[in-house]
Amino acid sequence: MKSTKVFGIGFHKTGTSTLASALRILGYRVAGTFGIDDADIGLTASKQALRIARDWDAAQDNPWPIVYQDLDRAYPHSKFILTTRDSDEWLASVVRHFGGESTPMREWIYGVGDPVGNEAIYKKRYEEHNREVLEYFENRQNDLLVLPITEGAGWAQLCPFLGLEEPASEFPHSNSHRDRRIDRTILRKLRTLRVRR
Repeated sequence: MKSTKVFGIGFHKTGTSTLASALRILGYRVAGTFGIDDADIGLTASKQALRIARDWDAAQDNPWPIVYQDLDRAYPHSKFILTTRDSDEWLASVVRHFGGESTPMREWIYGVGDPVGNEAIYKKRYEEHNREVLEYFENRQNDLLVLPITEGAGWAQLCPFLGLEEPASEFPHSNSHRDRRIDRTILRKLRTLRVRR
């Protein structure tokens, strides 16, 4: 068990799977998403996250980003990683992966479960979350790393933040080139709809 916990608090589709793979390479035991279909996730997420975190070195994906302040209070001196992505690219990826389907998790996070037809709501919530995290950690730069994985960030940023040496292996990338091409196609369609910031 690692002495310092690491929490990925970037929204889904910002490189969370890649972050999990990278942390595993570095020797962390990484917990992932839970409670996607839990109708009471808004009431239970924090309590469940605190319980799960006891047994893992790191965690990422939903609902971990939403309960980061509770995690910070319960596990002082932890490291927090905000994976980020261009808002429009993020939205295109979300629409591609989750469009046409609703879950209690996304209903809780965004107020509506299906991103299709609710693009502006999703984008606003995503940008609000990133802004709130930056404000929360404003005077604690050693506790937060902003990691734009989709823009090429990797070991050179992650390892110094965690106080570890870079491994010999290449930084993992979970998204395929095909997925990125599809995201760009959706992005063009969204821009024609003039989704407002």
